[in-house]
Amino acid sequence: MDGGVRAAFFIGADVAATVAALFIYPVKGCRGITLSSARVTERGLEHDREWMVVDADGRFVTQRTEPRLATITTAITPTSLLLTAPGARPLALPLEQSGVTSPVTVWHDTVPGIDQGPAAAAWLSARLAAAYRLVRFDPAAKRRCNPMYAGTSGAHTAFADGYPLLVLSEASLDDLNGRLVTPLPIDRFRPNLVLSGIDAYDEDHIDQIVVDEVALKMVKPCTRCQVTTIDQRTLERGLEPLHTLAGYRHNALLDGVAFGMNAIVTAGVGATLSSAAPVAHSYRF
Repeated sequence: MDGGVRAAFFIGADVAATVAALFIYPVKGCRGITLSSARVTERGLEHDREWMVVDADGRFVTQRTEPRLATITTAITPTSLLLTAPGARPLALPLEQSGVTSPVTVWHDTVPGIDQGPAAAAWLSARLAAAYRLVRFDPAAKRRCNPMYAGTSGAHTAFADGYPLLVLSEASLDDLNGRLVTPLPIDRFRPNLVLSGIDAYDEDHIDQIVVDEVALKMVKPCTRCQVTTIDQRTLERGLEPLHTLAGYRHNALLDGVAFGMNAIVTAGVGATLSSAAPVAHSYRF
């Protein structure tokens, strides 16, 4: 990071916060991984939403329509993406693997996806009882974030819903859980970066955060969907947390309930984020 940028940023900034947790979700919709440290790329944390399940038409599949994705555990080894599921032999896909590239669709975007081959397709289809394939984001592609929120930053992402990172605070989850009959675990909300040391919903008003060399800019509240109502262990659906969030977290401009903030990377590509690291942050007001 440029020293002038760092100096300007720290004027009036609060440094009480820390990184409470880091998560990546290598395969969109499948279980995530808790990390002690993560390398930062232009598209967010390394390997986050780098793979995606698609149907026969090349359209993305998530827990919204296929909750059984939550039963698939992911791991990144030095050489492979490892998928495991109850009653199945593990599937290891080499990180250096190449394949045929074809158009795939995630929301309103069509981008090139690298097919991960028939063995991956057969493994997924057997677990999910439907004809699915696994694709990997083409590193040569750039899926631009919405300029309405990302501005002229040029920010781009892989197969995440729309932005490189999702930031949430421990205090916000604690506040929500204090309103619920049954508290919910963090995995219902699938954040990448969890902050401690700030008040509940402070992330709504933070402009930027800096962790060592890494700078992230908060650009858009995250409106939550039905995935948050799926128990990640039993796959049962309920009303919470959307029922409770609707009572006090409705965002009129986005016409949805907001919980957490989408962020883009503005500095520190190639650097490492570490759990427990101090976080400097500045507010928009």
